[in-house]
Amino acid sequence: MIAPATRAGVVAVMGAPNAGKSTLVNALVGQKVAIVSPKAQTTRARLMGIGIEGGSQMLLVDTPGIFTPHRRLDRAMVKAAWEGAVDADRLVLVIDAAAKVGERVEQVIAGVEARPEPKILVLNKVDIAEKDQLLVLAARLAERLDPERVFMVAASTGDGVAELKAHLAAAMPAGPWHFPEDQLTDATERMVAAELTREQLYLQLHAEVPYSAAVETEKWDDRKDGSAVIHQQILIERDSQKAIVLGKGGVRLKAIGTAAREAIAEHLGRKVHLFLHVKVNPKWDEDRTLYKDIGLDWSE
Repeated sequence: MIAPATRAGVVAVMGAPNAGKSTLVNALVGQKVAIVSPKAQTTRARLMGIGIEGGSQMLLVDTPGIFTPHRRLDRAMVKAAWEGAVDADRLVLVIDAAAKVGERVEQVIAGVEARPEPKILVLNKVDIAEKDQLLVLAARLAERLDPERVFMVAASTGDGVAELKAHLAAAMPAGPWHFPEDQLTDATERMVAAELTREQLYLQLHAEVPYSAAVETEKWDDRKDGSAVIHQQILIERDSQKAIVLGKGGVRLKAIGTAAREAIAEHLGRKVHLFLHVKVNPKWDEDRTLYKDIGLDWSE
């Protein structure tokens, strides 16, 4: 009996901050692998989600949003985004159809239009966009980018995602799969756990703290009963931010920890004991080890 043909390839998902790239990657994978929030610049490192459609395996590289960098962390994030596109089998450019095409989006388009990788244009958030402007926007961007296809999707609801996924699956080159069928991401459990806690910082803190914070998994013990004991530290830049993260009587940190623990346990499929503490380090974003842990190049 002849084995069914398989396909496998790399899809770089690019765009400006807050275009919905991580939400789209999660939708294409069929399960949450990348953290999301309403805030821009949530994704910091290249994270690969693994999507399967029929005999095709798609390695979906969720890249950080592209913006003008001002500090080392920013430069490392933007470098990771552009490197994620190199030699991809398809480059998916995600545009927030509900927002104006401003300077940041123009910056991405200018960087993408001359690239040799085959491009797919995805207009996201069409469920909240002005309908009479969608076709105009699609035509204008298609003229500049010459994509092989244009898709209109609402990644948060899943509308249009199945069609995009089918197209990507068919576009992948023939070849063996790179990962087992049940693997959804190339990120380590330690990295995912830290990211899920960082997601709660974005969701629960409405000040500027999340942009000045990082989460590091310091210690991880697997117990004989199958549970995991995880110790993480939340790194912030200033003492004034520590009070915000802790909340009155530590209530905010407790809420962050509870939500993060539940998310990590759901991801791991087992019980989790999570211990968080907050550390002030004005130069955490100059820590080589932390950059390595989140998959960024410190040299930038």
